[in-house]
Amino acid sequence: MHQSTGVFRQVLCLVATVMIAVGLSACVTNHEGGNPPGWRQVIPAANPDVMALVPADIAAKGTISIGTNPPFAPAQFKDPDGKIIGFEMDLARAAAATMGLELKINDLDFSMILPAVSAGTIDFGASGFTDNEERRKTYDFVDFLMAGIQWAAQTGHPVDPDNACGLTVAVQRNTVSDTDDVTGRNEQCIADGKPEIKKLPYDSSDAAATALVLGRADALSADSPTTAWAVERSEGKIMLTGSIFDAAPYGWPVPKDSPLADALAAALQSMINDGTYAEIMHMWGITDGLVEQANINGHPAAQPVG
Repeated sequence: MHQSTGVFRQVLCLVATVMIAVGLSACVTNHEGGNPPGWRQVIPAANPDVMALVPADIAAKGTISIGTNPPFAPAQFKDPDGKIIGFEMDLARAAAATMGLELKINDLDFSMILPAVSAGTIDFGASGFTDNEERRKTYDFVDFLMAGIQWAAQTGHPVDPDNACGLTVAVQRNTVSDTDDVTGRNEQCIADGKPEIKKLPYDSSDAAATALVLGRADALSADSPTTAWAVERSEGKIMLTGSIFDAAPYGWPVPKDSPLADALAAALQSMINDGTYAEIMHMWGITDGLVEQANINGHPAAQPVG
């Protein structure tokens, strides 16, 4: 996965020339006008126990940098002023504050975030990354939310993800929906001698959802929070179809064996303990999949915090 709500709304349409060319005015609504009603910025106090775990080079800078790829609402997307907001940005900023640091946000292509982590040009990724075994070969993940894959279809035209041979399915490029879900299903279709799935990959989740709204795709495969967000803002044009499957954690990737993993996990645990974590998630309407303790690569973090 790359990559869950309120009534605030500013729709993001496709480029005007494209809309004119197809003669449609439909647009996807998972790019919002701003933070949800009742939102407030939550900045916890620095925790000395957590600060002691921060790598010396990062502590000396006084800042910690992330790479993210909007729009992937509600985890990260841009408000009308171009500021990147979302629940993952709020969590990362609160974690930085807990470590006694200021957060620096870098807008990167999704495919470039992990290489930037490896190169050391950013400190960690924060873009709805799924923590999986393949990625763990190179990175350690601090897990902060459980999510699954959820499909959507045009309203009134349900789709069974297990019987999708011959259909056109939109995905965000380089997400688990792209690399694992739809690709794996298509391989099975071919093995069974059935029509192939036509996969439509897009650079962003909103573009993939727009393809479904406009009828260019029969279905959308995306992370459950993202699909739910797109459906709620589609003005009834699309609906959830099938059940959530392949639940896995979202995590913040850092280089393999980096001490930053322990520091981030300790910051997250501190936020869980003092209620900051739940407060942020609830402001964004996320109540399912919350973690009760900080994990690294799916296992409890070793460093206790007060």
